Amino acid sequence: MGRLLDRYIQRRALARWQRAAQQSDQLALPDLRRQRDEARLLRGQLEQVIRKANKRLTQPFIGANQFAKPLGTDWSWRPDLWRAPMFQKGIASAPRKAKVDGQVTLFHDCSRAEIGVQQIRNRRDKDLAPFSLAIEVFDFQGSFLSLSIELPTEAAVNLTRQHLMHVDTMIEYERPTIVFARLNIQHGPNTEQVLRELDLSTSAVAVDFDLAHLHLNERRIEKLWLDLIIDQPAMNRVVLRDLTFCRCHRADL
Repeated sequence: MGRLLDRYIQRRALARWQRAAQQSDQLALPDLRRQRDEARLLRGQLEQVIRKANKRLTQPFIGANQFAKPLGTDWSWRPDLWRAPMFQKGIASAPRKAKVDGQVTLFHDCSRAEIGVQQIRNRRDKDLAPFSLAIEVFDFQGSFLSLSIELPTEAAVNLTRQHLMHVDTMIEYERPTIVFARLNIQHGPNTEQVLRELDLSTSAVAVDFDLAHLHLNERRIEKLWLDLIIDQPAMNRVVLRDLTFCRCHRADL
């Protein structure tokens, strides 16, 4: 009932201003001046509504899972941290093993916990993921800092050496840095690793992990995870605007 009444009032208001526009040439000047002041007041409120609506509607919606996929993709995934709000928005002083959520863990060996991790909302037109992950490091005396992302079990199902694992990310930083990506594949008691240095000349970064030359026991593949390793992270802020995975057949490329 309330919604119907709102629509009725809105139609009446719109009809009133349509008549005012049509009659403005014939109105007496005092009435025209009063009408102009009312219209200016209304315009200010309407512009504020439009501005706020545009700001919200251009943001990626929470849960968004749309992103470009290579030809032949048979599995794809955007981790939950970049799709939905976390219950705990961040960690102020990250310990040596800091579980950010159920899929993402931060590792480091620095004795001083001057590392902060925070999930932030993406609000730019070019953002596809609803959320980002910011890693802020102050003094750092350790030898490594890495972010480990555990892939779901579906990534290992029917995985063969004929596959490529394609990773897209968007990385921003305050100071120039070097980031490595390492794909780990556990099969039985063994783990195969593929290491790639990311090209940070642009914020949008893509890397392919070719499994063809790995000594994989395809029948015993159990688990996959990706390590993002930040070199010399001291006094820097690194923001991962997005992170997506695609598994595709090499023959289809």
